[in-house]
Amino acid sequence: MKFILNILWLILSGFWMALGYALAGLICCILIVTIPFGIASFRIAGYALWPFGRTTVERRDAGAGSVIGNIIWIVFAGWWLALGHIVTGIALCVTIIGIPFGIANFKMIPISLLPLGREIVPIDEPFATR
Repeated sequence: MKFILNILWLILSGFWMALGYALAGLICCILIVTIPFGIASFRIAGYALWPFGRTTVERRDAGAGSVIGNIIWIVFAGWWLALGHIVTGIALCVTIIGIPFGIANFKMIPISLLPLGREIVPIDEPFATR
């Protein structure tokens, strides 16, 4: 079932959302200082392509650096990506078939706003990294 949901997700919104994250990652990788933001963006792009069967968990070793980085991320890229998830989620919720995908878009808003200090893991082992 996860495979079918991921294929439909890829067609309906996953490709475009992953493209947005990849674009943000490329822009962030231009400067050496913002490379960690680019890496986080590429990691989330993979999650945006194939989200069903995976979840995000907080990393134990994340500290003050990830908090400061998340604030910078929100200002420069996070709110644009979150806005993309909101618009796509609302558009998908218009149809009955799209409601689960719209809800999945809404669930991706927190990681689009605060990507640093989070890790993407299979849903079978959400506590494996803790």
